[in-house]
Amino acid sequence: MSVLNHDADDSAFAPEVYLADETATEAFGAALAGALEAGLVIWLTGELGAGKTTLTRGLLRALGHEGNVKSPTYTLVEPYAISRFSLYHFDFYRFNSSEEFLDAGLEEYFGTTGVCLVEWAEKAAPYVPQPDLEVRLEVSGAGRMLRCQPHNERGAACLTRIQKPR
Repeated sequence: MSVLNHDADDSAFAPEVYLADETATEAFGAALAGALEAGLVIWLTGELGAGKTTLTRGLLRALGHEGNVKSPTYTLVEPYAISRFSLYHFDFYRFNSSEEFLDAGLEEYFGTTGVCLVEWAEKAAPYVPQPDLEVRLEVSGAGRMLRCQPHNERGAACLTRIQKPR
């Protein structure tokens, strides 16, 4: 069974799935964890409270992380050493200018064998690398609507792996 449902009417962000609650959001994160490969850049987009960190928590738990998972709003990046690769969770919400990305030396994390999950990437544009895959979360009733958009072949391959687990 596919984790995501295709919606032919939404050409900008498809496929999509409704996540009824926090548990469903963490479950999608776990499905995404199984589809990751070293070097991926994934943008997590959505307003405050949309579930980006909840999705990341589910992803990290599925990869074996047992500690606390918090939003890196104040630290800018939370690194996690996972057995298959390093994972870096970024949050640029507090940036006042995109140059802060360069000033903080964050470009060194990208283009490596780590996986980069990026919240509020638009606040670091044009310096933050473009995503392989964009995952958009929007509040919808009591739950969330999740839409995925691959931006290149690596992102499309990741999305295929989510839809057809190994």
